[in-house]
Amino acid sequence: MSAVLHVASVSVHLGEKSGKYPDGNQALVRGTDTRVAFDTPKVAPSTVARPSTRWAWCCSATCLKTTWPACADESLPGLENRLAASASAGFRHTGSAPSAAPTIGAMKPTRVVVGLSGGVDSAVTAWLLKRQGHEVVGIFMKNWEDDDDSEYCASNVDFVDAAAVADVIGIEIEHVNFAAEYKDRVFAEFLREYQAGRTPNPDVLCNAEIKFKAFLDHAMRLGADRIATGHYARVRDTGMGFELLKGLDPLKDQSYFLHRLNQAQLAKTWFPVGELPKTEVRRLAAEAGLPNARKKDSTGICFIGERPFREFLNRYLSHQPGPIVDDRGRTLGQHLGLSFHTLGQRQGLGIGGVKERGVARGSGDHAPWFVARKDMASNALVVVQGHDHPWLLSHRLRFDAASWVSGRAPDDGAAGLSAKTRYRQADAGCALQALADGFALAFDQPQWAVTPGQSAVLYDGERCLGGGVISGADGPA
Repeated sequence: MSAVLHVASVSVHLGEKSGKYPDGNQALVRGTDTRVAFDTPKVAPSTVARPSTRWAWCCSATCLKTTWPACADESLPGLENRLAASASAGFRHTGSAPSAAPTIGAMKPTRVVVGLSGGVDSAVTAWLLKRQGHEVVGIFMKNWEDDDDSEYCASNVDFVDAAAVADVIGIEIEHVNFAAEYKDRVFAEFLREYQAGRTPNPDVLCNAEIKFKAFLDHAMRLGADRIATGHYARVRDTGMGFELLKGLDPLKDQSYFLHRLNQAQLAKTWFPVGELPKTEVRRLAAEAGLPNARKKDSTGICFIGERPFREFLNRYLSHQPGPIVDDRGRTLGQHLGLSFHTLGQRQGLGIGGVKERGVARGSGDHAPWFVARKDMASNALVVVQGHDHPWLLSHRLRFDAASWVSGRAPDDGAAGLSAKTRYRQADAGCALQALADGFALAFDQPQWAVTPGQSAVLYDGERCLGGGVISGADGPA
């Protein structure tokens, strides 16, 4: 069962005076039901008030701070008219920045619970839905607390940023602790996969188990009709079911991480910013006066933060040093543990070039080294020289733990399919084959550094069909 943090214990201070904005507005904390609401004056529809002096929020436990730049009140000339036009005409992607914000269906006002992360994407999501007349409630999800300290973890700062956004928009926000669910459903699997020599993708599991399961369940208990997040993806209701589509911004599309969502989850989910390019999201945030409009996007695995990856894994996994060998069997050095390495890795190997007498400069013997295999039986890390070495290329892969958006797998040999074996990879043409213990993908062209533990995600054009966890791969034919 989800634990809800008693917000009063966070002890949020604003400006010089605890519990007050610099402009004197009172911050009201309802300690009994754990929601935070702010008493702020109503503003004209075309104006959003912003603080006129520099100030900072601070969580007293760690004194983590984020300071917003000074700015005067910002007006939104014509935004009401543009939103109205968008609502009647619908958003059309033309390849250029849209002149109006997207609308989520022509429907009666709906109670929507938005996952507010403290970032700009979820902030604009909440703002868009509120402007379209929906009843919006924000939830900040705390998914990690083992070492929630000031050195690496920014969750306290993110919560304060999320609360500031909620204040500007004029909605309530709840701080919910899903750390126990995250540790059981996501982190434990993450460690098991690394210990087995694979490279997992915890973001995929987090979406399926936390953001669209634990969070969705909690939102429904609050009486929500829908949930919404700041993911760059889209949902299409065909009348016979729901389809997961790529986000319209090809540089930000996150459907890869959402491929395990099912029909029940998609039926309750909206992705407003999936209709927009990122540049438009930031423009809307600035126009709306959202305090995190220029906040840097978060990167990396949420529970690792900015800490060195090897240092983090070292705390949870046993490891055994072993040899680094090349494709000719030569020992080139020592690795500290196979778990610290992944296929295709180039940096951090601690080995230089192997030069033999008479080797010409510019030959393959001077090319960079890449991890090609992890031999668990002999505890050896196998490396090869050159980005296009045959050991790094695979024409076929196998995957299991399959999940299909529609509830059923595509037909064997279905035409026009493509797949990604890692995020930001270009779609690669392929054919699907059902196996006794999973599925296989045969690619039109060999794929580089196919990595067990990562997700193979299948597409039919802009439609994400689903996928599974890569269990192995075969070299070029």
